[in-house]
Amino acid sequence: MATTRQLKVGRQLQKDIGEIIQRQGMAAYGGALLTVMGVEVSPDLSYAKVMISIFPSEKTAEVKAILNEKRIRTELAKRVRNQLRVVPELSFYVDASLDYVENIERLLKEAGCEQ
Repeated sequence: MATTRQLKVGRQLQKDIGEIIQRQGMAAYGGALLTVMGVEVSPDLSYAKVMISIFPSEKTAEVKAILNEKRIRTELAKRVRNQLRVVPELSFYVDASLDYVENIERLLKEAGCEQ
């Protein structure tokens, strides 16, 4: 169960990381559209699990490699240096919920159960 502080820090990190990615632009990520779906922070606030959604999903491997080499944590440190003593170590994970929805819709169309 996440504490109130973890939830607040997670929401702020989600907002800040989203703005950093948006400012870098789609060209920095090979033309893929990235969305920060959520951030889970460890109890000591030193690790953050960043859930991202990538569209189109074919570029997932390429975008993850770019994310791991980008200096997002450095940019984040500039933004939260007055709020947090330690800037969390970021690990990026792909949220596959959009792929799941697309697959279900495709299966329904194939079965003839259109809306």
